[in-house]
Amino acid sequence: MKQPVDAVSEVWRQACRHIDIVECVTAISGTLAEHLPLQAVAVLRVTPADRRIETLAVSGAGRSARQGFGAVVLEPAAWRRLSPWLRGSDVDGATVLTWLRAVLPEGLAENALAGPLHTADGTGILVLVAREGATFSTADRRLARQLLEPLAAAFENDGRLHELRTLREAAEADRQTLLSRLGRQHVSEELVGGRTGLRHVLERVELVARSDLPVLILGETGTGKEVVSRAIHSRSKRGDGPFIRVNCGAIPAELVDSQLFGHEKGSFTGAAEQHQGWFERADGGTLFLDEIGELPLPAQVRLLRVLQDHQIERVGGRAPLHVDVRIVAATHRDLAAMVKERTFREDLWYRINVFPILLPTLRERMEDIPDLVRHFVQRATTRFGLPAVEPTEADLAQLTAYDWPGNIRELGAVIDRAVILGAGRVLDVAAALGLGGRTPTALPQVPSAAGAGAPTLGTVPTAPTGMLLPLAAAMRQHIERALVATRGRVEGRRGAAALLEINPHTLRARMRKLGIDAARFRD
Repeated sequence: MKQPVDAVSEVWRQACRHIDIVECVTAISGTLAEHLPLQAVAVLRVTPADRRIETLAVSGAGRSARQGFGAVVLEPAAWRRLSPWLRGSDVDGATVLTWLRAVLPEGLAENALAGPLHTADGTGILVLVAREGATFSTADRRLARQLLEPLAAAFENDGRLHELRTLREAAEADRQTLLSRLGRQHVSEELVGGRTGLRHVLERVELVARSDLPVLILGETGTGKEVVSRAIHSRSKRGDGPFIRVNCGAIPAELVDSQLFGHEKGSFTGAAEQHQGWFERADGGTLFLDEIGELPLPAQVRLLRVLQDHQIERVGGRAPLHVDVRIVAATHRDLAAMVKERTFREDLWYRINVFPILLPTLRERMEDIPDLVRHFVQRATTRFGLPAVEPTEADLAQLTAYDWPGNIRELGAVIDRAVILGAGRVLDVAAALGLGGRTPTALPQVPSAAGAGAPTLGTVPTAPTGMLLPLAAAMRQHIERALVATRGRVEGRRGAAALLEINPHTLRARMRKLGIDAARFRD
């Protein structure tokens, strides 16, 4: 006959081999039957907060480990009698018989031994049920006590597995919620226009994605720089790692170091705890530095050092930390001109400009508008819970005739408005573009003090009543009215860009296209 020590070793082996408690109990029941007069093995879980005891696994007596689950909530008086035994480390039968009948399948609690399973995360109970007419001897009790430690390890492993499953389900629920809000089917979707207007961009993405080279994405505001950066990340060997986006222009200068590199507890006023920076969070993945041209010069020096040494040092830290991060930067600004003006470091420029990718404007890839419109319509109807609609040829003609100074971002906003205004029946493109007869918000009429030749509100051309101007002429008129009202000021709180609620760089690009000189409107 096998020695008890062989049984304990085998139980340890099965406990380490099977992380799921049901599989573990099934595996060890046969082994224990060779050493004990055993009918069944069960593992229970105790929840002290609500005095609940439930069956996790039962195996033996012809039963599957997934049959016969039961649970009981003890009365306060019964819980007080049971609690001292649960805190101990011995096996017993008499103490537990009063509630075993309510937890185990019928007929399995007539002659049983039970022992507590102590773990760092909770308490379980091992129950050994004797065969009908048999009793457990003193030697059987000694063996049962030796089984408590390996079964406690199996019980703890099962708890960790259950926790991981719960976290994974919660993460998947969050992912589905996010996809629903974004109107997407998948996190990584195919680039719209990847075979047409963005074909050359996608070719460069494929070339550089598999390497760890820094990438600099250039292009006007709203051309999809973040989408391209995500495409680089998803196609790289870091695709399963984190992708962290940082808008460098949105970080206050005094917090740049803390946000990028982290800080130690107590390193400055308000640092109540240790904080991981964006570089640490992106370790093993990709860090997308959007609007990198907005970084202040001191931060550019520290960023250069990280790119060279692959090490960061938290604010208030004493030791450098190694980080494995791929940098993808983006900007709509002319960094080469900024280098000449000494507002951007030349050495950092050379470091990040290893593999530049220039994104075309939307007006340079008009052939992609039908596909982009359908993509944004599908996204909008999903987000807003409206019926799916299909753009008509007239809709596409109106959208294609527009010049899109705000590029893809503006197109997405227009389609959102068109879907809402159409109430799920049609796309109200004309109203979304401001061509549907709605009266625009009137611009303030500021008297002009300009000299000869400077236009005033009275000299800006208008169309006869009931007649529509061509789109370019209407846009020119609108911009000129704004410049008259602001006396030629483009940027700033009282500038034409703020009045028109668009980006100053977008407005200047539009003015260059239309041949509008802001100096003509100044005092």
